Amino acid sequence: QVQLVESGGGLVQPGGSLRLSCAASGSIFSIRDTGWYRQAPGKQRDLVAFISGGGMTNYADSVKGRFTISRDSATNTVYLQMDKMEPEDTAVYYCHAAVRATATTTYYSYYWGQGTQVTVSS
Repeated sequence: QVQLVESGGGLVQPGGSLRLSCAASGSIFSIRDTGWYRQAPGKQRDLVAFISGGGMTNYADSVKGRFTISRDSATNTVYLQMDKMEPEDTAVYYCHAAVRATATTTYYSYYWGQGTQVTVSS
């Protein structure tokens, strides 16, 4: 099995910054695509940022220019740098990853982190 453990959430003032981390562990041969999603109370879980296995990134319109997704393949860790944060960024943030478990596995399985709370408030 694979576990995704998120960290870095918390309370931040408007205009401030947070850096979220998502560390993958368990049976991992390779990781293809990873992303960050968020879900605010009463809202759907939406994609915030995405990075492909080749390093191509994509962002929700609401966070473009403010958030940056990156990945360290050596440690199987995905990061989300959040700058110029706004109250509208308040949500539970979830890491998501497509994982190939072994060298003989011919498909990718998808996993979610447990979620980390991010609150932007003065």
